[in-house]
Amino acid sequence: MARRLISPCQGSGLLNAGFLGVFSSHHYHRLPLSSSHRSSQLKNCYLPNLRKEVCASLLLSDDNLMPPTQSRIGQDQPRLPCRYMSSARLASKRTTCSIATEPPPSTTEEPEMDLPKEIFLKEYKKPDYLFDSVNLEFQLGEDKTIVTSKIAVSPGTEGTSSPLTLHGRDLKLLSIKVNGKDLKVSEDYMVDSRHLTVSRPPGGTFNLEIVTEIYPQLNTSLEGLYKSTGNFCTQCEAEGFRKITYFQDRPDVMATYTCRIEADKTLYPVLLSNGNLIEQGDLEGGKHYALWEDPFKKPSYLFALVAGQLDCREDSFTTCSGRKVTLRIWTPGQDLAKTAHAMYSLKAAMKWDEEVFGLEYDLDLFNIVVVPDFNMGAMENKSLNIFQSRLVLASPETATDGDYAAILGVVGHEYFHNWTGNRVTCRDWFQLTLKEGLTVFRDQEFSSDLGCRTVKRIADVSKLRTYQFPQDAGPMAHPIRPHSWTIFIPGAEVVRMYKTMFGASGFRKGMDLYFQRHDGQAVTCEDFYAAIQEVPPTPGQPVKEPMFIPIAVGLVDSTGKDMPLTSIYSDGMLQSLTSDGQPVFTTVLQFNKKEEEFIFNNIPEKPVPSLLRGYSAPVRLDSDLTESDLFFLLANDSDEFNRWEAGQVLSRKLMLSLVADFQQQKTLALNPKFVDGLRSILRNTSLDKEFIAKAITLPGQGEIMDMMPVADPDAVHAVRTFIKKELALQLKDDLLSTVTNNRSSEAYTFNHDSMARRALKNTCLAYLASLNEPDTTELAFIEYKSATNMTEQFAALAALSQNPGQVRDDTLLDFYNKWQHDYLVVSKWFALQATSDIPGNVANVQKLLGHPAFDMRNPNKVYSLIGGFCGSPVNFHAKDGSGYKFLGEVVLQLDKINPQVASRMVSAFSRWRRYDESRQALAKAQLEMIVSANGLSENVYEIASKSLAA
Repeated sequence: MARRLISPCQGSGLLNAGFLGVFSSHHYHRLPLSSSHRSSQLKNCYLPNLRKEVCASLLLSDDNLMPPTQSRIGQDQPRLPCRYMSSARLASKRTTCSIATEPPPSTTEEPEMDLPKEIFLKEYKKPDYLFDSVNLEFQLGEDKTIVTSKIAVSPGTEGTSSPLTLHGRDLKLLSIKVNGKDLKVSEDYMVDSRHLTVSRPPGGTFNLEIVTEIYPQLNTSLEGLYKSTGNFCTQCEAEGFRKITYFQDRPDVMATYTCRIEADKTLYPVLLSNGNLIEQGDLEGGKHYALWEDPFKKPSYLFALVAGQLDCREDSFTTCSGRKVTLRIWTPGQDLAKTAHAMYSLKAAMKWDEEVFGLEYDLDLFNIVVVPDFNMGAMENKSLNIFQSRLVLASPETATDGDYAAILGVVGHEYFHNWTGNRVTCRDWFQLTLKEGLTVFRDQEFSSDLGCRTVKRIADVSKLRTYQFPQDAGPMAHPIRPHSWTIFIPGAEVVRMYKTMFGASGFRKGMDLYFQRHDGQAVTCEDFYAAIQEVPPTPGQPVKEPMFIPIAVGLVDSTGKDMPLTSIYSDGMLQSLTSDGQPVFTTVLQFNKKEEEFIFNNIPEKPVPSLLRGYSAPVRLDSDLTESDLFFLLANDSDEFNRWEAGQVLSRKLMLSLVADFQQQKTLALNPKFVDGLRSILRNTSLDKEFIAKAITLPGQGEIMDMMPVADPDAVHAVRTFIKKELALQLKDDLLSTVTNNRSSEAYTFNHDSMARRALKNTCLAYLASLNEPDTTELAFIEYKSATNMTEQFAALAALSQNPGQVRDDTLLDFYNKWQHDYLVVSKWFALQATSDIPGNVANVQKLLGHPAFDMRNPNKVYSLIGGFCGSPVNFHAKDGSGYKFLGEVVLQLDKINPQVASRMVSAFSRWRRYDESRQALAKAQLEMIVSANGLSENVYEIASKSLAA
């Protein structure tokens, strides 16, 4: 028997066009078998009956399916809104585009509210002027800071006579000179709230000197130079440098930098910037200075400065060439003990990057600074990374396993940017995936190599489905070339497909060529693609054809074992699948046509196909696998990702079926096979414990709502709660024994086996506590009281917090009283209450806004409390509109403090049309209120207006 596999849409340039996009759905169905599909040369041939149609919701149109030389993806695509924040990387930065050198405005008058200008990729033009070197001087003061910039300017194109337009925001211009001569306003230059334009620059090279006055103490946006808990700090990606001085603030303007910092020595004993410290000393009046030099060219978004009272943990790393690099992590003295894991993570990342990619660190010093007030998770400024506290500080008593894993991944991510982002940067912000998608892929591989690859893959795919796929269905859908935080994850998936197709060796050769060609340059996605496609050989393709979509497939026999795969019939040819004469058990089918047929040869019996192994392409898979097939794969598939996926597919189908029953007011009942399937996983001692924890965890409410024509948060919540309690009841003995068997009195260690044990124990405890029975509540309380680390204590607290009542309230208060002086633990406490699904939780969250520990100016507190509340579908989407009203009011309040953070909060409204008419009307009213508010920031207006217009 033969079966046909039909591949995606017409036009084989689908992924070829410079990281074009990520596909959001595949649909498979059975096709009739015809005699024409048989071959007399083949015997015992089987292949899954599959039909695949790609709904490329990230694409602009089918016209985008073209080779890279003709690519125009994003050229007519406007700038998209803010990026981040993610849970898992978590990490991230918002980007707003400024591509071309804008002409000076015709008037200096500003409208009451500036509407964001849409910027298109097709508008890109090279800068008329280049900056060869930049010398900065900062005189840091308590009321104001004076910034002097001295720039060596040269023509970007020969014979240019264009005005020199510089970006600037919230600056007071004190003076401007060209070649030492003062310029006169109106006659020599014009300045408004966004630009400074030198009307007639000299021909050839010249020196530009600008002196500005800024007020970091008043800068609550946390962009540019600002103060955080008494220390000066910067955040310049994407457009923060223009809040420091007038500059061509765009990534394709790269220069070498020196930075001289003067400040009060008592208040600011530590003065840091990029590169190497080349001079320091004392000055009159109790001041001192430090002079830093960065010999590598960089764009302005990578500039950084920190000044304050900080202590450091110091270590060193010897590179593969024998150079000794000094490593320092700076933080307030009381937190220094919590930086040990971050230092371990940094050294591990440096070693891994040398071994896996052959990339060596290039300076003598690497600094990390920890700040509590930071919009991003972390920032990769050259040699001076700046991190939000939660992604560096950790101790067993105050940080969970998840925190430790996030620190490992994010420290690695920011370090890996030294080459993928800093040494080779992006030409414009439409190319953001070139540095972020590539670097996310690298940090995913790093964490996989240091932990459990399957569990990491499950976590990454879960994130993709939770954040990317929903966006594809909303007003923020776009190719991965435009910027939005969600390009991090799908961009990494596209890079992963390159590695899948070319293999580890071929991919590495392509990466080597990419660095060889483009070190020190600002480049595009096409440049990366050209390097990758040029080196690895593809059989039968002397000239490279457009990129394929790789679908990894295995065939499982009736005993549950993988069938050996020796050959396959495709495109009229019989192709060998053997490796060194030995059969393989997983092969990658490569699609680049609308319809393709693959026939496996020498298959002795009808198999159960294991499709999309390891999630080899970022697609949604709808197959004709039966329920029996899925239970079989859940029990037997050697590919643990697909084993987990089989369980997830069964769970999703069950939940959707029960949601329909709930909506029709039918009695809910679990399929006994489903319970038995999870029981067998729970009892399987041969499986990794963290994998078991993932396998018995139900899909989230958001994932199920995304599969419904009209999202019904009340029905989904009710059904998920029912299934969880019913599983806890029927598996109670197994869950209890698992909790007991996975207790440990050993001291906390951060290693996979220990983390897996805790993950499984805590997952089972959450199931048991959902029953809200005296014995299970007592068990959770005992676990809370006896816990010796934050992972187990917080998990027990979360288990108890599922059920409203006195025990919940008393335990939450006890936890706060114990940890009230640790602001990171208090943020966890806020988040736990905010994300709760207990009825009417909006009132509790409103009350917490007035809690003494909450600060609207601190992004981490905002993300924990307000962002956390938006993550509870049943409360945020409350029928009475109370959740929408709460968020609308908070967004307007927050917008006056920190527009960037406010824009992330308002994005919770972006998919308001997914819900019933009543909820739509309530959400729409809030969006209309927001966009009509006086003085609204560009950041919030952009998200709110796009959501409203969807």
